[in-house]
Amino acid sequence: MTATPTEIRVSKDRKSLTVTFDDGARYALPAEMLRVLSPSAEVKGHGPGQAVTVPGKRNVEIMTVAAAGNYAIRIGFDDMHDSGIYTWSYLRELGEDGARLFADYEAELAEKGMTRDRAERPR
Repeated sequence: MTATPTEIRVSKDRKSLTVTFDDGARYALPAEMLRVLSPSAEVKGHGPGQAVTVPGKRNVEIMTVAAAGNYAIRIGFDDMHDSGIYTWSYLRELGEDGARLFADYEAELAEKGMTRDRAERPR
């Protein structure tokens, strides 16, 4: 049985989401991690090998959090991405294993010559 959140709270600076589960586990999930590891098809792709590496999201903020049935939330970010459905089990996975998943993401960025910082627009 999957633990269910008893509280989901966006930080005042909109840079993190704290999820408290009914078994007492509590995780502060950075907005950047939630954005770049979004479960959306835009990020994960529609099949094996189609995942996309999303650079430049270091300063992304959470704009909205909405219920998606009784099993998930949809998070809207200030870069207009809002198509990911974050199930309770995926939020738990990010809480428990997010540091490793984010380190893998950073390694992938480096391998592809990308950065966490947003590219400056030419003037």
